[in-house]
Amino acid sequence: MKAEIIRLLKDENGYVSGQELCERLGVSRTAVWKVIKQLQSEGYTIEAVRNKGYHLIETGDVMTAAEIKSCLGPGLWGQEVAYYQETDSTNTRAKYLAEEGAGEGTLIVAESQCAGKGRRGKSWSSPPGTSVYMSLVLRPDITPSQASMLTLVTALGVSEGIRTAVGVTPQIKWPNDLVLEGKKLCGILTEMSTELETIHYVVVGIGINVNTEGFPPELSGTATSLLLETGRSFSRAALIGAVVQSLEQYYRKFLSVKDLSVLKEDYESRLANAERPVTVLDPAGPYRGICRGIDSQGELLVEREDGTLCRVLSGEVSVRGIYGYV
Repeated sequence: MKAEIIRLLKDENGYVSGQELCERLGVSRTAVWKVIKQLQSEGYTIEAVRNKGYHLIETGDVMTAAEIKSCLGPGLWGQEVAYYQETDSTNTRAKYLAEEGAGEGTLIVAESQCAGKGRRGKSWSSPPGTSVYMSLVLRPDITPSQASMLTLVTALGVSEGIRTAVGVTPQIKWPNDLVLEGKKLCGILTEMSTELETIHYVVVGIGINVNTEGFPPELSGTATSLLLETGRSFSRAALIGAVVQSLEQYYRKFLSVKDLSVLKEDYESRLANAERPVTVLDPAGPYRGICRGIDSQGELLVEREDGTLCRVLSGEVSVRGIYGYV
């Protein structure tokens, strides 16, 4: 009920009468009043005027399960939201819930993480109050060999969600880092549970630097935030809602063909490495070339100095720009 009241207040430019809220939700005036008081205590600025009703003046950067639900679109994802003030890792929580039977689109969000995870076993800095730490439980009807493409689908969906909510379009550093002005804005970690050729579930973890005002010296040269790049702060819950909606749409397109052929053009339009020199850190030996986009399986196409076109598999190698992170 709390999420519905928030949504109704957001949708109305002026006042919403208590009676209207009661009738639309099928609850008593006392129940509505109690929820309004709870919302005010959580940081919402709600004006209550006798004979006029309630007016939502400001939400600020409130992060609660109800606020997140109120920001979600009409899709199927986000019907279940698990919100934690602090947890070890949203991916760890998501895997636990998936093992317990959580359905596709279950959303896990944390205000902070004490053991946030990045790719290749790296930690992800997760202080409270500034960033988005979220994971989604997916149950795609694909083979384990096709699952690596989900990281690229996720990068595309998050980029579009940020564009929708914020008005800037992050580029994608293949396969799935999002960058603004050459610095990392968002990291994505995909994990899955499989058995032979069957996927039990996939967990997609997303970390976005939103209202971070600064980074420690070891990260300041390569990391950035939406606040640092735009000079504005943003509602993290609204950003989560936009990301979930965009990602679900791209995910459905991917599943319709089970490869990236229908998303290839859109992905390449945001590919930070496209037509630029890159160094491929292959275990067999590093080499240089020019990035020529991706194929329908999400492999990076790199034209080597001798003219040979190589297909680079995500997860096996790293790719770096010759002149920096991108």
